[in-house]
This record gives sequence, C-alpha cells and structure tokens, in this order.
Amino acid sequence: MPKEKNTPSPEAIQALLGDNLQRRWWQSPTVWMGVATVVLAAGGYAWWSAKAAANAKPLYVTEVVKRGDLALTVSANGTLQPTRTVNIGSELSGTVRSVLVDVNDRVKKGQVLVELDTAKLDAQLGRSRANLAAAQAGLGQAQATLREAQASMQRLQEVQRISGGQLPSAAEMDTATASLDKAKAGVESAKAAVADAKASLVTVETDLSKAAIKSPIDGVVLSRSVDPGNAVAASLQAVTLFMVAEDLSRLRLEVAVDEADVGSVQQGQSASFTVSAYPARNYPANVTRVDYGATKTDNVVTYVARLDVQNDDLSLRPGMTASATINATERKNVLLVPNAALRFTPATAAGPQGKSGAGKPQGGGLVDQIMPRGPARNRNPNGARESTQAGQERKLWVLRQANGQPEMVPVRTGLTDGRMTEILVKDAAQLKEGDAVITDQRAAGADA
Repeated sequence: MPKEKNTPSPEAIQALLGDNLQRRWWQSPTVWMGVATVVLAAGGYAWWSAKAAANAKPLYVTEVVKRGDLALTVSANGTLQPTRTVNIGSELSGTVRSVLVDVNDRVKKGQVLVELDTAKLDAQLGRSRANLAAAQAGLGQAQATLREAQASMQRLQEVQRISGGQLPSAAEMDTATASLDKAKAGVESAKAAVADAKASLVTVETDLSKAAIKSPIDGVVLSRSVDPGNAVAASLQAVTLFMVAEDLSRLRLEVAVDEADVGSVQQGQSASFTVSAYPARNYPANVTRVDYGATKTDNVVTYVARLDVQNDDLSLRPGMTASATINATERKNVLLVPNAALRFTPATAAGPQGKSGAGKPQGGGLVDQIMPRGPARNRNPNGARESTQAGQERKLWVLRQANGQPEMVPVRTGLTDGRMTEILVKDAAQLKEGDAVITDQRAAGADA
C-alpha cells in the first residue's frame, strides 16, 4: 500500500502565515468603494449637464404651410323688398260697394279689386247724355237758321241783280247780311256746346270706369286697408286701398355697407345671406348696384348696396331682416399661413445667413435651469405687426428639419381674412407647401 501524505490543516496554514501579514492596495474594499462613488458622480453630472442643455434649448410651436382658397368678405345687414311695389288707391270719392280680393291673393293686370257705389255717377251719366242730346238739337236748329239766312240772302241778291241794283234797299241788305253772320255764329256756338257736352259725357264715363278699381300689374296683395261700406274721400289726394307687390319669386335685398368696406363691393359680385326665420339656410344673391349717395345715421356713414334674390319657393317674405356676406375678393389654390406666423419673431438674436441659434438661458443659475419658465410669446418688443395692406414685405420664420433651427424667409403678403394670409414668394424653394412656420416660442419645460 502507498504511503499517505500528511495534509496540513487550516489552523496550521494560518499559524504559518500569521495574522500580521499586510494586504495590497487593490485588495482593499475602501478603494473600490471610492472608485464606484467617483464613477456614479461623473455619470450623474453628465446626465444633469445633458438635461440642462436640453432645457436651455427653446421650443417652437409650428403650423404647416398649406394650399387652399381664401375669400375676402364684407358683412352687411338689410331688409328684403319686392322688386316693384304699387300702391293702389282711388281717384274718386264715394262708398265702397264690394271688395273682391284679400291679402296674399294673386292678381292679374286689369283684374277688378274694388267696386265703388255708382248711383251718383249713373245719374251724372244720364244728365250728361241729355245735355249732349240738347246740344246736338241746338246745333241742328242753328244749322237750320243758317240755311234760312243763306236762302234769304240769295233771294235779295237775285232781286238786286234783276233790278240793276235798285232793289232791295241798302238797309235790307245790311239786315240780311247781319242775319247770315248771326246764323253762322249760332252754328259755331252750337258745335261748341256739343263738344262740351261730349267732353262732360266722357268725363262721367271715365269716372264711372274708375269706380271699378283694377290692378295695374301682376302680383300679390301685401296689404288691404278697405272694407265694404267704407267711405272713400279723395278730394285732396288719392287714398291707398291696396299694396300690391310684383312677382315675389324675385326679391331685392338692400343692405347698408360700411364706408370702410364699400371700396371692396362691386356690381356683379356673389353674396349669400341668412334670415332669422331660417338661420341654418344660406340664400344666394348677386350685387346689382352700389349707391354713390351716402346715408349718415348717428355719425355712421353707410352706402346702400342692392342684391338680387331668387325666391322660387316663396320662403322669403318682404320686410325680413337679412344678414348678408358679400364675396368681395377670392383667391384659389394659394399658399396660406396663419397670421400668427407673420407676427412672430424669435426671442434670440439671429445668427449668420438668417439662421437663429438657440441661445443661452438668461441667469444661468441652477435654480433658473431647474424651475420652468413661462411661455416666451414674442419677447421682442420691436417684432413685426400684421399689416392690412396686401403686397407688403414681411418675414416668416421656418423651422428647418435638418438642424432644428429657425430660418428667416422674406415673403410678400396677399389677401387676408383676419385668420389666414396669402403668401407670395419669388423663389418656390424658400417656402413651399408642407413647410413648418413658427407661430410661437416657449421655454423648455413649459406647458404647451
């Protein structure tokens, strides 16, 4: 059998090494704890520095440039009126015998609306006819007297020829001549009497025809102010009995345009309007006239614009108050940006070539970097203001995706509706559809 080796025990090994043996530096736990602390501190500082740099970078609120249609509109209020209104009255005085139509009735030209009592007119007609007959009889008598005087004059002239001028006497010839002249005058007087009697008869017949009051146009009765049995007194002026409007399928809207907007309103422009009876319905209209004469009410100057309105379904009624919107100018498929983008200017100074850097936060302290700031809304007091004149040179700030920095783009403004503005650019590469224009600048960490 092989001889077993003697294995030293742990106690023997410890006794051999001894308790007073010195350890090396890398074997000390304290060293490694210090190294770990330094590494953690460096990492924390790096993270804090990155976060502070991110917080120092400004945040921009943007909107996308888009294409669309833009219209400049003018708002005005007015009332609907018929295209033509006729007040129908009576030229005669008398008592109303019958009324043949009522409000909302459709009437035709020549249709009888009211009949007056004609008893007095009938009597006057009979008297006028009798006067005419008497005048015609008087004319016949005067003509007979003239023929008699002419025959007597012819006999005397024959006697004078036969007697060689001896007979009759000069006095008899003078008497015969005077009788003849008198007869001729009597005929003329009788003719005048006949003409006067005829005129009187025509007058009475005209008055009698006017006793039946007729409509002068085709239309609809809007108002009625007469009833059977009413006395009509037309001695001073014609009494209005009915108001008749021409075809209500076409109406006229008269609106008051403010003096600041009248330069944009022209004949031929399209418009739309609403009425209180149908607030959800837009009615189309067209501008047909803009008055040059002004109307001044409470120191407010307005001009009347007339709009033609189709009313085929008769839903609109004369006298309704309407709120009209006139399409003064319209642009199709143009570049549009919000007006806020034209008012914006970055809070930091612009860098070279129109590019703006993020800048350093003011203060620089740890508290200032940690505490959130309020939104920086166009802190530049000299920032551009929105112009009301088209064609003015303006500035837009575009946030480029390549470097995340704002870039200034010069543009020329066109039409604006108060919210969006048309943009005109010489170089299409500077600003195009889909670009992000800056409308606001906020401090990092601030609520959007």
